[in-house]
Amino acid sequence: MRSPLSNLAAVLALLALAATAPAHALPGKFESDDVIRRAQSGEPPPLQGVDVVEKLGEPVALQARFTDDTGREGPFASWLQPGKPVLLTLVFYRCKMLCNLVVNDQVRAMKELGLKLGQDYSVLTVSIDPKDTPAESQERRGRYLQSMGKPLDADWRFLTGTEQNIRALADSVGFKYTYDEATKQYAHPAVVQVLSPTGTVSRYLYGTSFRTQDVGLALVEARQNKVGLSLERIILSCFKYDAASRRYGFYIFGFLRLGALAVFGALSAMLVVLWRRELKKGTAV
Repeated sequence: MRSPLSNLAAVLALLALAATAPAHALPGKFESDDVIRRAQSGEPPPLQGVDVVEKLGEPVALQARFTDDTGREGPFASWLQPGKPVLLTLVFYRCKMLCNLVVNDQVRAMKELGLKLGQDYSVLTVSIDPKDTPAESQERRGRYLQSMGKPLDADWRFLTGTEQNIRALADSVGFKYTYDEATKQYAHPAVVQVLSPTGTVSRYLYGTSFRTQDVGLALVEARQNKVGLSLERIILSCFKYDAASRRYGFYIFGFLRLGALAVFGALSAMLVVLWRRELKKGTAV
């Protein structure tokens, strides 16, 4: 059974597809036989096969080959870096609505994060359309980096590939999408995948509006307790991922545990002070 958020993502995909549909695809405007059949049956074709089948803890298709915006070709693994979790989005460049909504809000969340792009995490955006080119990747990448006020050498790569390699990567993260011949558009879910530095799926962030807190905590979690995470571990102890809501929420037991440690520390410090006073009194006598 699909989760409510998966259904919401699929509905968003349908709305995006409907909004970008050309005039001839609308009722009464030169519909194809297939479109007429679907309309008569009440069957929403773009929703078929659109879903997210979560693959938490499983490796992505590291050997799937892509070409980045600089023209460099290589396996997906070659864009992973030690110690850096990855925000992975699957989009297509001709998408006029849903992809932009997802990536635009991802950009907003990244701008508000305390974590630094390139230092604390990296970003990979992969086109699901095999017709998209590295030149289009470069143009799209430049636009987003400019909106973030980041230099062109920022650690955000845009990848294109063949149908086979795209499918291999999408399947490995459970990203189910379809191509609708009538509208020449892809129907796909609205989701950002968070990968560990070694390329395993760590978390899914659904929708077109991401809480900055969720993005930050998902990246921290994906980094798997690497260098400089002492404070972040404490923060994580107070927040727990809720699989039902797909969000990080306040974790009362984590807070109580942190509070108990604080009380224990304060009492220990007080006992040390009292013990020293008693020692001084004994010495004076």
